[in-house]
Amino acid sequence: MQHKSSSIFCKRVYEDPNDSDGFRVLVDRIWPRGIKKENLGLDGWWRELAPSLELRKWFNHAPERWAEFCQKYHAELKENDAILEEKLKTCTGKKLTFVYAARDTNHNNAQALKEYIAARG
Repeated sequence: MQHKSSSIFCKRVYEDPNDSDGFRVLVDRIWPRGIKKENLGLDGWWRELAPSLELRKWFNHAPERWAEFCQKYHAELKENDAILEEKLKTCTGKKLTFVYAARDTNHNNAQALKEYIAARG
């Protein structure tokens, strides 16, 4: 992987963008409700790296399914390693902030994506 996980952060879409966020990327498959594009201050939208619709619906943000969700999502990401690598190259050397809409700040796809990158080294 081209990016250090220590310089990856996660932030809800409902928090105001900040200059210290660095390279801001929406990592949800679906555009967040009630949010205007110009209000997010995004540098990209990596929807192709979001969990599949089926996996997202199955998980349904249930913390008790977190470990299994991560396993399944990481398997999906492994199939898209080339896409992930290409995306990470666009922000090499910059702080990277994954922006997501989920209410749970600990159990969401942005955190799972960050963990996947960290595990890959």
